[in-house]
This record gives sequence, C-alpha cells and structure tokens, in this order.
Amino acid sequence: MTKNSSKSNLSNPRQSMSALSLAPRALYEEVAELLRQRIFARELEPGSWIDELRIAEELGISRTPLREALKVLAAEGLVTMKVRRGAYVTEVSEKDLRDVYHLLALLESDAARVVAERASETQLAELQAQQQALEAAVHDRDRFFEINEAFHRQLLDMSDNKWRTQMVADLRKVMKLNRHHSLFKTGRIEQSLAEHREIVQALTRRQSELAAQRMSAHFMNGLQAAQ
Repeated sequence: MTKNSSKSNLSNPRQSMSALSLAPRALYEEVAELLRQRIFARELEPGSWIDELRIAEELGISRTPLREALKVLAAEGLVTMKVRRGAYVTEVSEKDLRDVYHLLALLESDAARVVAERASETQLAELQAQQQALEAAVHDRDRFFEINEAFHRQLLDMSDNKWRTQMVADLRKVMKLNRHHSLFKTGRIEQSLAEHREIVQALTRRQSELAAQRMSAHFMNGLQAAQ
C-alpha cells in the first residue's frame, strides 16, 4: 500500500479506507483523536518529538492529513510546533498549570452557581447519582477519573452555556497532559471525594454562592496536589 492510501480504522492500521478523497476532514480528525489518546496515555511523552514519517507509515496515510491533525492538536495546546524542527508534545510548566486551574476554577464555579439556581430536581438527582458512582470508584484511580470527568461535564451541560463548555473542554485537554499526577499524592482521592460531597450538598440545597465557593476551592486544592 502506498503513502497516498489511507485507513478508516486507525486503531488497526492494516484496515484500508476507500474514501479519503470523499472525507479528508474525517480522516484528519480521526488521526488527531488517535494521537490525542496516545498523548493522554503517555505513549507520546511530554517534550517528545513526533516522528511524522514513522507515524504516517505506521498508519498507511500521507503526511498531509497527519499535518492537519497536528494543527488541530496545536490549537488545543497538546502539541507545540517549532520552526524547522517539527512537532513536539507540549510540556506543561508550573505556570501553565496555574493558569489552567485558575480559569477552570472561574468557569466551573460560575457553572455551579447557575446549576444551583436553575437546575431541576431531576437534574440534581442525576448529579447525586454521579457522586454515588464516584464514591464506589474510590479504590480505582482510572475509574475515578472517568466518573469525575463525567460529573463535571454533566454539571456544565446543565449550566447550558455552550461557550463555557467548549472553553472548559479545551482547558481540560491541556490539564490531561498532567493526568493522574494530582491523584498520586497520598489522600488526594479521598480529599477530592469529600470536596465533591460538599459541592453536591450545596447544589441540592440551592446554595448558589456556597456551591461556587466550593467548586473554586476544589480546583485550587487540585492545583496544589498537581504541583
């Protein structure tokens, strides 16, 4: 197969794809998602050079959709493009972490305030169910992360502001470059769980300002653990 051929299922680079010319956007987005997951899984380490030729050959695609995928990841902050040197997985500095957590605290505390004021009883019950699932996952770090992200996504969806939701999604992609580091610290999972309990309690009691304060504190404590 030549470099100009392509693959539909990039998780299995040996399966051919017949419609690159019909769906070039779908291909580069698929490549971007594959690389995104490799970055989050630390298969591509922070600071490492991305070997475009090797990856293109591995996936059986030309370098054009790969380069388009790298532009997408660069816009998300996951990849850094260096002149005449190529693409590198972004290294997150302490300042980057502080900036990301600061913005997340602002955006999600505002979302918590809105949810406390406007959410239906059914929606609040759904958040309580997420909290219970989080309690059950306390001894499984990966599962805890998964449910934690679902909790925050659900709260953002309930706050019903697509612009805030998109900003948070982009910030969380950068935060994932530091994924799991904050939970390596002894007692952080238990502390995070207690913080979620307090947030849910304030939400269900319709205490909007307290909910916002507790959400902000949750992110500030997460920052301390991540550094």
